[in-house]
Amino acid sequence: MILEHADIRIDPANAAAFEEAVQRGLETVIAQSQGYHGHKVNRSIESPGRYIVTIFWATLDDHMVGFRQSPAFTQWRAIVGPFFLQPPTVEHMELVCQAD
Repeated sequence: MILEHADIRIDPANAAAFEEAVQRGLETVIAQSQGYHGHKVNRSIESPGRYIVTIFWATLDDHMVGFRQSPAFTQWRAIVGPFFLQPPTVEHMELVCQAD
């Protein structure tokens, strides 16, 4: 399992619209991608306008090739990209341990 962490910065005045857009984009575009296994979106308390979007992928290639090199990536960016103050910082993580 690969965790894609995207650190996204937006204008806090646009938070409600961004949250609606990111949910719509995740559910209608990304969730249809091969290797997608779920997501979560966290909003910072200390830094208004900062979000961490985590998407769970089966493999790194499912994200970097299957999604990023597909028309779905363009659709996703058209939905959420207008809110970005700067390009998101994206890192990939491997799950080491988890408590439920």
